[in-house]
Amino acid sequence: MGGRTQVGSGGDAAAGCRGLGGAWCLPAGRLGGIRAAVRCALRPLGWVAVLLGLVRLYVEAEAGPAGCGALDGVRHRVVVCTDVGGTDPDDYQSLVYLLVYSDVLDLEGLISSPYGPGRKEHILEVIDAYERDYPRLRSWSEGYPPPDRLRAITKQGAIEPAPYAGYRGPTEGSDWLIRCARRSDARPLHVLVWGGLEDLAQALHDAPDILPRLRVYFIGGPNKKWSPDAYQYLVTRFPKLWLIEANSTYRGWFVGGDQTDPWGNRSFVERFVVGHGALGTLFAEKLSQLKMGDAPSVGWLLRGCPAEPGQSGWGGRFVRAWRRPYLRLERLPTEEDRLEVFGILEVVLKVDDDGRVPVEATLRVENQALPFARFADGTMRVRFSPRAAGLYRFNIASNSEVWDGRSGALTVVPLRADHAREPDPELPFWWTDDPAPEWAEGEHAGARTVSQWRRDFLRDFADRMRRCREAAGPVGIPQAIREGRGS
Repeated sequence: MGGRTQVGSGGDAAAGCRGLGGAWCLPAGRLGGIRAAVRCALRPLGWVAVLLGLVRLYVEAEAGPAGCGALDGVRHRVVVCTDVGGTDPDDYQSLVYLLVYSDVLDLEGLISSPYGPGRKEHILEVIDAYERDYPRLRSWSEGYPPPDRLRAITKQGAIEPAPYAGYRGPTEGSDWLIRCARRSDARPLHVLVWGGLEDLAQALHDAPDILPRLRVYFIGGPNKKWSPDAYQYLVTRFPKLWLIEANSTYRGWFVGGDQTDPWGNRSFVERFVVGHGALGTLFAEKLSQLKMGDAPSVGWLLRGCPAEPGQSGWGGRFVRAWRRPYLRLERLPTEEDRLEVFGILEVVLKVDDDGRVPVEATLRVENQALPFARFADGTMRVRFSPRAAGLYRFNIASNSEVWDGRSGALTVVPLRADHAREPDPELPFWWTDDPAPEWAEGEHAGARTVSQWRRDFLRDFADRMRRCREAAGPVGIPQAIREGRGS
């Protein structure tokens, strides 16, 4: 860990953000430093900060993202951990999005890391559709990987949430992640986490030496809800990990922005996806409207400057993480207890088996049944992460009459807008949603840093989907256009 390169330094730019002709993204780093100094000087002037935020919103929309992404010629190494096949079909859509851009990325791993029933076979289902479109895709670019190559890098990861410790045991997926990270390649390895954090946590537990090589983009929120123990293990044991924790920013991919026809979530699919090869058919069959909520992590690599999370790009823009919200109680919570949304609640209860059958208990909240872990000190402990602000009610199911039926509640509050002024020095490379209200889409903090590019990334995706439908001509013109059958 001691040899880690500072984010935004020349070393990181050289490894992960070197553009065509050897140009580096150093101006972005300098501008980031200038902006940080200005923010510090203007902290007492809250109204000035708001005004500057509005000016920045306009400037970003006019200037466009920084140019260090894959569509600018910079090839990034990528491993994806996905819960495709699980509780939300949008991962199928995100995989389609990933594969139509796979000619400009170096895909090294596709790991099934679910909460829920998703498995490796569901990744292979998408690759089967890709194989049917592959001849047409290949006519556009020789960079598209052969389907068998994709199958060879598809691995099964954890199939259960991590226990209280945060890790359980090696999986095919966690071992593959270690192998990829240890390859002799000067570029960092981008790990896009669309599901559980279990395989990432396991890989770092088994091989902590890989930490400086990783750049993690975590689609948090609902996924964090199902991985609270793996998350807490990472934030406490690996605070120097380079990680973007996108708990709500990613929602800008399908919330807000230009929703006029044909850019609406339904109209876009009907016009630019349906009838566009086997991948288009799969995309629309799994979900008839656009969501692909994990796609911002791919967009982050395509257009923007991945070495600079504070810079704008298709995958959003982020601020340094403040101290990660955490509440530890040695009792059941009540409505008077407060926790920030996406934080971690830990409940520690003292139990007495009294020589009888050991107490077993489960905390029930919303659609979750979270088992308490037992400890030698006579306590049982459980963690929970709320995905939205509001009032949460709990009850305990137990084999003990003392605990069975006990209940509690917790008040979850929104992010504070001034959090961006309080970066945690213990998490120097940890980034998260911008809490400033001008960058929110409704309740979703930071989502506007994505939705502002909606028309740009959807127009480009539409062009990519056309490749699934039509082979390129001798000079890259689709057959339909050459034959006068439209675009």
